[in-house]
Amino acid sequence: MSVIAEIIDTLENKIGKLFIKIKSLEQNNHELNTELQNAAVLIQNQSNEIESLKTQIETLKIANTLLGSDDNKRDTKLKINSIIREIDYCIAQLSD
Repeated sequence: MSVIAEIIDTLENKIGKLFIKIKSLEQNNHELNTELQNAAVLIQNQSNEIESLKTQIETLKIANTLLGSDDNKRDTKLKINSIIREIDYCIAQLSD
């Protein structure tokens, strides 16, 4: 009987250790899920900020083009010609 008692004690110890390990892994899993959610929110915020900055860059490029910076003289001329064509088209529509 003492052999069976020792086996049962060993088995109980191993089961206890397994429960402790399971609790530890569940806690770790919960922490990792929380960290993952925080990272997802951070990525979304950064993506929104990137899109906003891209829009600002485009706006600044257009403003520089319209102001006639030395780097973009050709673009400036093309943009002005495009605007003139649009105005001519609008005038033609109003004349009809």
